[in-house]
Amino acid sequence: MNLPEVIKDLVNAQNNFDSTAYANCFSETAIAFDEGKNHTGKTEIKSWIEESNKKYKSVMKPLEYTENGNTSVLSAECSGTFEGSPIVLQFHFEIADGKIQHLKVTG
Repeated sequence: MNLPEVIKDLVNAQNNFDSTAYANCFSETAIAFDEGKNHTGKTEIKSWIEESNKKYKSVMKPLEYTENGNTSVLSAECSGTFEGSPIVLQFHFEIADGKIQHLKVTG
């Protein structure tokens, strides 16, 4: 599967529970939406993913990737310490200048 570098970096950061590397995949003003909440900016995104990693210990296995201009969707099998694991989630990205501008996680 041919993933953009920033998405490869995001998956690697998630699978290594590295919240700093994860946040560094985003622009300074990025927005990440997950579980009904927006997390705005790299600092909030880092805090969100640190908390999520502690709570769920989730790892990602990319299954499919589609791209349309600056928007893309990664379907990934996510497994961890949450009820219903593993599940397939869709990660909807807007990417510009090699950084994630917007991420929306859906089930």
